Amino acid sequence: MPAQGKHRRPKSVSLGRGIAAVTTGGAVLALPVLGATTASAAPAHSIAAEKSVAPVSVTAQANSVTKAAPAKHSVVSGETLSKIAREYSVSGGWKKLYEGNRKAVGENPNLIHPGITLTIGAKAAAPSDAKPAKAAKAAKAAKAAPAAERTATAERADRSERTTAAPAAAPAAAAPATYTDDLDGWIKESLAVMAQHGIPGSYESIHRNIIRESSGNPNAINNWDSNAVKGTPSKGLLQVIDPTFQAYHVPGTSTDSYDPVANITAACNYAADRYGSIDNVFGAY
Repeated sequence: MPAQGKHRRPKSVSLGRGIAAVTTGGAVLALPVLGATTASAAPAHSIAAEKSVAPVSVTAQANSVTKAAPAKHSVVSGETLSKIAREYSVSGGWKKLYEGNRKAVGENPNLIHPGITLTIGAKAAAPSDAKPAKAAKAAKAAKAAPAAERTATAERADRSERTTAAPAAAPAAAAPATYTDDLDGWIKESLAVMAQHGIPGSYESIHRNIIRESSGNPNAINNWDSNAVKGTPSKGLLQVIDPTFQAYHVPGTSTDSYDPVANITAACNYAADRYGSIDNVFGAY
């Protein structure tokens, strides 16, 4: 009888996750054996993704909580509000930081003292009496408005009355000064003209020199001295030669050297230029 063959039914091998041990020279290596199916691999990927996302969410929440809570900062030497604002990334910069810490810093934001504590993220406290003060100011303005309006109305009415009133009579023009036609009047008129032109001189000095030179005669002429020899005799009250009269003639007076007022003012103008004033002349000039 033929030998009965041995037929063994192949066993189905489960392709699950397992560990195979391989020895190499006494060392044991543990190698992972992956199953052929992908059903077991998907959960591993999801878990890994969840693990990678979870820390980010927690960190973001922690950061938001940290930023929301005001921080405290103790000022050290050399720091400024600008530097601290940049360090904490304060929105609004050093101005916002100063507004929230005005009481601690003081009135000068450029001067902060080491050792003071600043609150980062604090809101500026509005003065408690701001609203009452503003309300009181508004009430005062409202109360004053009617009075101011009445005053303005009264002023307008007053201006209207002044405008419609008959214009006041213009002051009468000053009557021109009159002078006597004699030595006294000539000297006084000459002094008035001299004052207009800034020519110095006094009544007494003019009178004294006239008496010496011409004895008060406006038509006096010297035909015998050196000037006469040269063809330019001295003329008038103060005996002025024609070249001198023409050089020192004062505008507004006559061009006739015999004219009493013209002769006096020209002679006094010459004396002021030559001697400083007719007051300094006590002899022939």
